Amino acid sequence: MLLLIEDDPQTRRILKSRLIALGWRISEAETGAAGITSVQTQAPDLLILDLGLPDMDGVEVVKAVRLISQVPILILSARTREQDKIETLNAGADDYVTKPFGPGELEARIRALLRRSSKKLPQRLVFRMGDLVADMTSRRVIKAGIEVSLTPIEYRLLCVLIENADLVVTHAQLLKTVWGAEHIDDLQYLRIYMRLLRHKLESDPARPKYLITEVGVGYRLVGHEEPLSTTLP
Repeated sequence: MLLLIEDDPQTRRILKSRLIALGWRISEAETGAAGITSVQTQAPDLLILDLGLPDMDGVEVVKAVRLISQVPILILSARTREQDKIETLNAGADDYVTKPFGPGELEARIRALLRRSSKKLPQRLVFRMGDLVADMTSRRVIKAGIEVSLTPIEYRLLCVLIENADLVVTHAQLLKTVWGAEHIDDLQYLRIYMRLLRHKLESDPARPKYLITEVGVGYRLVGHEEPLSTTLP
């Protein structure tokens, strides 16, 4: 069940219609307080939250929910300022989508969040991004049929992005996971290795298709998982 916290009736109606068409069961709340209560009483699988609520700011809702639940939180907001995204993700949201957005993007973000939260990852994971294929079992990355040599750090960085495919991974998350908590402020490390990774994996590193920068926030990898029967050459 997905919980939708949105005060605008028309937006809520459109979102509900799209989500039901995708097969989800929907619960609704018009205020932050009602949404927080619904998290406690209904235990939703995912929370979709608008930041502009009549009774409290959406960031405060995120903080309140995080005190009682680890439910994945997807923000849908017209706020496009970098600082709004940073503040919301730091408060505990898992992903941030700016309005307007397409139904395909919404579905991809929801599935990515549910995939990550379920922790039911297949034993063999093959990930495809256009002409790129990453086999996480054999630790091989293939680009246009040719194997790419990655350093251990480059490979770990790619793995973290793959595990969170289609989601924003913040600078702090990447630095802590790949380099350790003591390097959480060493943003230059991350920038250098993302540049190296793009030069190895992107056809045009200056205009990346897969390793996308979320300015001031972090990075997002765009791609999809392939069936387990997929094999590399």
